[in-house]
Amino acid sequence: MKSTVDRAIMSRYDFRKFSVKVIYSLMVLVIILVSISMLYPFVTTFLGSLKTKEEFFSFPPKFFPQHFLWKNYGESLKYLDIPVYFKNTLFIFIGNVFFSIIFIGMAAFSLSHLKLPMKKWITFYFLSTLLIPPATYIIPNFLNLKSLGLINTYWAFWLPAGANAFFLLLLKNFFDGIHKELFEAARIDGSSELRCFFGIAVPLSIPIIITLILLSFAATWNDFYWSSLVMRGDNLPLAAAIYTKVIGVGSTITWNIRFAILTMTLFPPLLVFFFFSRYIISGLSVGAVKG
Repeated sequence: MKSTVDRAIMSRYDFRKFSVKVIYSLMVLVIILVSISMLYPFVTTFLGSLKTKEEFFSFPPKFFPQHFLWKNYGESLKYLDIPVYFKNTLFIFIGNVFFSIIFIGMAAFSLSHLKLPMKKWITFYFLSTLLIPPATYIIPNFLNLKSLGLINTYWAFWLPAGANAFFLLLLKNFFDGIHKELFEAARIDGSSELRCFFGIAVPLSIPIIITLILLSFAATWNDFYWSSLVMRGDNLPLAAAIYTKVIGVGSTITWNIRFAILTMTLFPPLLVFFFFSRYIISGLSVGAVKG
């Protein structure tokens, strides 16, 4: 029995043409150049963390260190208590995920499967906020949280996380793809709307929920501007702590030690997205806007 092979966009016959070979080679070259340009900052940060102070400022600059100084990583822990700030980041992330999945999930489920007056206008109201630049509502958010006495508390992160219109868009479009007959049958059996949400909608939405968790992790891990505004002292998350205690302290910390700190903070998100990147692609695909 002959095995069948799926035909790609271009067949072997197409590659016999000289013009196709040239265009294909150019495309591969562009992909390689883009990949190198994206990897270069990570590689230079890692190699810079293993250099001496003299090698770091040597001219002409040396790409590889003469000796790999792994002790720079132990030295960096004297300037920044990474486990404490990592714990703060993790705690903020868990709260963001809870408020995003529960509150935004129930709102998306209501807009998708409940009979609400002016449902389309409510959806349009939420999604229209995506057109507003985030920089325009930083000051109003800060003043609201200050008036509520929530500055320097984790609620300054959790409350805004419960009003993410982009997450609402993804969840609603995913819920729209779940057959309404499932919920109608559950209601006939006596299930409440909360039971329908937690017992049917959430288990069927695991792919998009994993995607939202990963996107929330990226946003929490990389956020330093908002964190530096609303948090102080030892309550800072890791990105804000690096910005305030490492980058903005002048010449107190040498650059090889700074790069060692930055390298240690690079590995957790790289590992997360290396193992879970397929969930982001599949989740965004199933939650895409339907035509």
